[in-house]
Amino acid sequence: MTSMPEPVDERLLGASDLARAALLEVTSEASIGEPVGYLDEGDGVISLRFANRLAGYPGWFWTVSVARVEDAEPTVLEVELLPGDDALVAPEWVPWAVRLAEYQATARASAESGESDLDERDDSDELDDDEIDEVLGDDLDDDELDDDGSPILHAGDLDGVDIDELDPAASDEDDDSDDDDSDDDDSDEDDDSDDDDDDDSDEDDDSDEDDDSDDDDDDDSDEDDDSDEDDDSDDDDDSDDED
Repeated sequence: MTSMPEPVDERLLGASDLARAALLEVTSEASIGEPVGYLDEGDGVISLRFANRLAGYPGWFWTVSVARVEDAEPTVLEVELLPGDDALVAPEWVPWAVRLAEYQATARASAESGESDLDERDDSDELDDDEIDEVLGDDLDDDELDDDGSPILHAGDLDGVDIDELDPAASDEDDDSDDDDSDDDDSDEDDDSDDDDDDDSDEDDDSDEDDDSDDDDDDDSDEDDDSDEDDDSDDDDDSDDED
């Protein structure tokens, strides 16, 4: 025989004002909504629930647990914000060691799967001669590949363009450019040669001036010698007169 639950104390159900006053000690009036029911906790304890108006907590309820002893008024036991059945809550906490083990197992499985896929692709990429013949046809031989009329290209050719068949005008322009460069070099050499000739001419002029200066010095020396001779002659004449 199933026992009937004890009836809830009506004075506890009517303790909404007491419960709201207790909530105002921990939160603002704007965050408290209307009463939305209660939970019977047993042993003469019930939890009165109020709607929550805080942003970011959808589905949560302000909960105030109240109780009463005989011949006493209801009293508040606990005040808290608790999630309801449809509340947005954080995922269950998983220890780091467990998460690491799951990650390592997933990584190994992914690596094994990747190696298997690579092996399958390698097997599918390997074609034997028979399969190649089936694709190209049995009538296509090496001679036909050589005589298909396509131009024979060299290692330096780009995008199927034979570098030996380029526009000859471009080659002529390059030759003209080389000739111009050569003429410029020759002109520079001629200018350098003219500069050297000018330097040599200046040195010759300096040498001529030095020679003229030496000649002038010699003339002065000769004049001095003549003057000395004249003086000596005069002395001799004076001596003869005295005799």
